[in-house]
Order: sequence, then structure tokens, then C-alpha cells
Amino acid sequence: MLRMAFVFPGQGSQYIGMGKEMADSYEEAARVFDLADQICGYKLSTLCFEGPQAQLDQTIYSQPAIMVTSLACLAAARKNGLSAQLMAGLSLGEYTALTAAGAMTLEQSLPLVMTRARLMQEAVPIGKGAMAAVIGLETDLVERICDQVEGTVMVANYNCPGQLVISGERGSVEEASSLLKNAGARTMMLPISVPSHSPLLEECARKFAVEVARVQFSEPIVDVISNVNARENRAGDFPELLVKQLHSPVLWEQSVRYMLNKVDYFIEIGPGSSLSGLIKKIDRSRILGRIEDNKTLPKLMEKVKEYE
Repeated sequence: MLRMAFVFPGQGSQYIGMGKEMADSYEEAARVFDLADQICGYKLSTLCFEGPQAQLDQTIYSQPAIMVTSLACLAAARKNGLSAQLMAGLSLGEYTALTAAGAMTLEQSLPLVMTRARLMQEAVPIGKGAMAAVIGLETDLVERICDQVEGTVMVANYNCPGQLVISGERGSVEEASSLLKNAGARTMMLPISVPSHSPLLEECARKFAVEVARVQFSEPIVDVISNVNARENRAGDFPELLVKQLHSPVLWEQSVRYMLNKVDYFIEIGPGSSLSGLIKKIDRSRILGRIEDNKTLPKLMEKVKEYE
């Protein structure tokens, strides 16, 4: 029997039309969108299926949209008999994983994600924060260069070997990017104004803690690997971990390496293929496929049958 991990994408994977084929083809997926529309108080499904892109790209809309689309894709996957031994998600995707694992219901997680998105969007004035991708340097060198820069800048995402994201105050991020480029890296400022996973979100995290404290978490039926400590945790740990996640680095590469010892393959569930790309750079042989539409799901099921 294949041991599989389901992984769920974070913000930035959104696109117009995401989830529509799943909702049209699977009643179970359509029900996820219907329930989300009721919880949100607006037609999240229409935003996912028809846009407009400018609205879908706003943090307050993109985060709930990505989570709900991923859960709709998961419903289709489960209808086809797929199950996982481990789950994880990148940043926002961790909320999807916790919902998928039964630690929260959608009625609990969707309002929490909506609040998270709003607080993040309000956390730092436009133009003050920034994030940048850094490609081609050893991790310890990137960390040392960030430490040399005045102001706030740090590694926010450990994505895969040679690919990191830095985050913090715009001026500090720009200075660090320049120094990193001089050291041989390729750098790219990201179209993101919220300096996620940096100390600039500590005040945001304190506000969010009040909301998280209201959620009664259940023990997950499948272990979920946390972005903060790259390990599975119990229900009592989730509130602290989700609050820390806002201002702590995402240990994605570390999480994947930990899961490599426990599963045979990874399946990316939700819009886009960003996580598949990252995992291939960690271990090319461990991605079985992904699920986001009526093309990728049958293709994946064919691969699964090869191992039965």
C-alpha cells in the first residue's frame, strides 16, 4: 500500500477558474463551495470561477479562496478513494491541512482564515514591508547577509535547496537583495506588500491570538506537519503554532525532508503546481502528481493504479 502525503498550496497560487471543473464534476466538491458561500456571506465560488483577477489577488479574498478550492479538490480526491498518512501546507495551506485532517471544521477554519487575511492586510502600511525571492546561494550565507543589514530583514521561507524568501522592512529587504546579488544570487522583489513571516507581524499575531483562542481544535485523524517546527503536533499545540506561524519562518524544506522518511509519495492538492516544483528540487522521485482539475485527477489515479 502506498504511503502518501497530501500537501496544500499557499497564497499566490490563485487563478480565475480554479475549482470549477471539480465543482461541476463532483457533488462533494460543489458542496464545499456552497458551504463556503454561506460562511463568507458572499459568492466566493463565483470569485474563484469567474474573477475578477484583481479582486481574487487581494489577500482578504485570495486566502479563503485558495483554501476552499483546495478542500473542494480534496473532496474529489477522496471520492476517488485517495487517503493520506501525513498532511502539510505552505503557510495558508497549513489551515487547509488542519481542516482536511479533521482538526477544524470548515465552519471553524474559514472564518479564522478570513480574519487572518484581514489582519495581515492591515498589519503594515502599504510600501513599508516587502518580500523577495533569493535563488542560488547557500542558506547560511543568506542568513549571514541578512544579519548584516540594519532594520528588519530575515529568511521567511526555506522553500528548497537554493531557494529562499526574505521578508521585512522594504528598505532593508532591498539592501539585502543588493548584497545577495553581489554575492552571486538571483533576487526578485515579490508583488507582495505584507512582510509575512517576519517580526513586523508580531502585533498582528497578538491580535490573531485572540481569534485563535476561540477555536476548539480536535485531535487530527491524520498527522499534520507544522510550518513552525517541521513536526507533527497535538491539538493543544495548534493555537500557539498558528499564531507563531505569522511571524516565524516557514520551514518547508525541513518539513518535506521530515516527511520523506514517513511516506513514499507526495500529492499536491489545490490550485497550481508550486509545491510540486519545490518538492522535486528536494527529491525528484517523490512527487506522484497533483489534483486541481479534470485533467490532473485522472492522470494521478492512473499512476496510483500502477502501484496497486
